[in-house]
Amino acid sequence: MTTSEDWYRRATQVMPGGVNSPVRAFNAVGGAPPFIASAHGAKLTTVDGVELIDFISSWGAIILGHAHPRIVGAITAAAAGGTSFGVPAPGEVEVAETIRRLVPAMEVMRMVNSGTEACQSAIRVARGATGKNGIVKFEGCYHGHADSFLVEAGSGLATFGEPNSPGVTEATVADTRIARFNDLESVELAFESGDIAAVIVEPVTGNMGVAIPEPGFLEGLRRLCDEHDAVLIFDEVMTAFRVARGCAQERFGVRPDLTCLGKVVAGGTPAAVYGGREDLMRRVSPDGPVYQAGTLSGNPLAVAGASACLSYIEHNPEMYDTLEDMGAELESALSSRMSELGIDGCVQRVGAMLTVFFGPSAVRSWDDARTIDTDRFARFFNAALQRGVLLPPSGFEAMFLNLAHAEVLDSAIERLLDALEDVVS
Repeated sequence: MTTSEDWYRRATQVMPGGVNSPVRAFNAVGGAPPFIASAHGAKLTTVDGVELIDFISSWGAIILGHAHPRIVGAITAAAAGGTSFGVPAPGEVEVAETIRRLVPAMEVMRMVNSGTEACQSAIRVARGATGKNGIVKFEGCYHGHADSFLVEAGSGLATFGEPNSPGVTEATVADTRIARFNDLESVELAFESGDIAAVIVEPVTGNMGVAIPEPGFLEGLRRLCDEHDAVLIFDEVMTAFRVARGCAQERFGVRPDLTCLGKVVAGGTPAAVYGGREDLMRRVSPDGPVYQAGTLSGNPLAVAGASACLSYIEHNPEMYDTLEDMGAELESALSSRMSELGIDGCVQRVGAMLTVFFGPSAVRSWDDARTIDTDRFARFFNAALQRGVLLPPSGFEAMFLNLAHAEVLDSAIERLLDALEDVVS
């Protein structure tokens, strides 16, 4: 039998780090990643035959459960009719109509292939519409790997950003300002530099762990954008259809100008969507001068996955009560055991996504997140893995529940509570 270690050795010969996305390499937690043979419901099965309860859920993309019959059936049927046309098909229209019903702020939209592409395209629309170049992003928020997003704070908040990856030029990021999540004053300072086309934000962060917007923060961003004639962009690639049926904008009652959707939107297939106010989106080619294109955008397989997943979401709104209840049960159990064991930290959750932070009593922004005890998280991760539970392999990521976890949640909680005991030192 070819083991995960065998596959990893082979992979490192032909891929950077042996993986197609960095966090999969398990550098933050140690050891080699398991290679997966199959996935069903809430579980993954490795090539070694080990069964794992999965709280990665394809980084949030899986909401109904792995290999859900409705989605698999739709994709299989679509594949039999062709995998790519390069010309329009009815399913693309139907998916867009469904999204508009679920997310009313998305009046006009376009499908793309990834969250990175969606966010990059939304920024281009904002710049084209306002005639301004600057954008405001928040330290600790992640909007994909486009050059203008690979920026960290410079000498202080609301300053010009600095590249945080070789290959990204200073000129590329010169128009990016960095602000602090949950800090409206830092956003106001960013606007003082002038020439701001857009503010882009994860309404609930996922890539510094789950940080929750404090009351008034998102509302304040809406106000500042209105005052300064800037476009408010919600990056809901991670939160879309996960924290609420109508996404984070429904949960928190704030309407952005543009929205980026991903992950859940296509049922685990590679697709994303950006859209919003009609007057902005009509600027996109061929209706307007802002160019964006993609051969595989709206391909039949992604459309089939999206149609099946979104149809289920639209017609089964009670699923969000189930996800909320499961998330609350997991959050309460972990928080209580950490307190009992005297482990410093907190558990933060919105809907079906949550993060266990070791160290800080609360995480409001990257300033708090950067203080987490990464060594203790690594011990927790590996203790859970030994007990058959797969967590995201980084203390700066979110755990994701899907509907299939209802069948295994009690067992998963028991194993995770036992794993917490291993991190006491």
